[in-house]
Amino acid sequence: MAVSQAQLKAFHAVALHGNFTRAAESLFLSQPAVSDQVRKLEERFGILLFHRNKRSVQLTDLGERLLTITLRLFAAEAEAQELLTTSRALETGTLTLAVDSPVHLLAHIARFCDRYPGIRVSLVTGNSDESLRRLQEYKADFALLGRVVEDDSLITHVLSSSPMVAFVARSHPWAERESIVLADLAEMPMVLRERGSMTRQILEEEMQRSGLQIRPAIEVEGREATFEMVAAGLGVGFVSGAEVGVSANVHVLPIRDCLQRMTETLVCLREQGSRRIIETFFEMVRSNRS
Repeated sequence: MAVSQAQLKAFHAVALHGNFTRAAESLFLSQPAVSDQVRKLEERFGILLFHRNKRSVQLTDLGERLLTITLRLFAAEAEAQELLTTSRALETGTLTLAVDSPVHLLAHIARFCDRYPGIRVSLVTGNSDESLRRLQEYKADFALLGRVVEDDSLITHVLSSSPMVAFVARSHPWAERESIVLADLAEMPMVLRERGSMTRQILEEEMQRSGLQIRPAIEVEGREATFEMVAAGLGVGFVSGAEVGVSANVHVLPIRDCLQRMTETLVCLREQGSRRIIETFFEMVRSNRS
């Protein structure tokens, strides 16, 4: 029993958008047409792919498993389309980058957009684990990870390596200090990134190495939220020196005995490395040419 490509495309669009109306818009079809394709797919195989309510839809367990297949299927289809239209490659298309912090790629993205204005660049933020997961699920073309990567399934390029620093609000008692040591952090409340963040992992490993414990901390999602909490005087933050930048709201403190550094690594799937758009962006980053 062959599976209809149109029905799979309808399912895939609804699964990605979580909504029949937005899925229909992405496919340039009517909402009833998309609903009908999904209904026919379910009826044909006697299955349920979505739990439906008035506002949204949610994948069933079987729907989740089918989505992992259609992600690979349509990524391969896009790769084939790109291969067959090489003469027009990089005139149109989308490049999606999953990043923890975009600061390390901004100059490269600017050069790429200047050279290939027809390509739409999309940035999706999340910690290193989330970014890698998006890459492996074919939801991103590149992932920027805050660590050294050794994985034969990935093509990698180290962008930078920076020391870790602490930062505090301008009103904090440490705002007059020039540096600190790890033992100082054991005495202060911390503002920490969510679990899965490399900055948090490095801090925990460094404190453990020194026989120290972190005080009960505020946990936040994302770097921007960390800076906002610290600037409000709610604790001490911890971040890569390359990402703290210059801010009137915080004071940066080198940590004299912190041994680990944050290494930013750009990666793509090796199986996708020959795609023209991925190959071109990677080459531009590696050569750092203007």
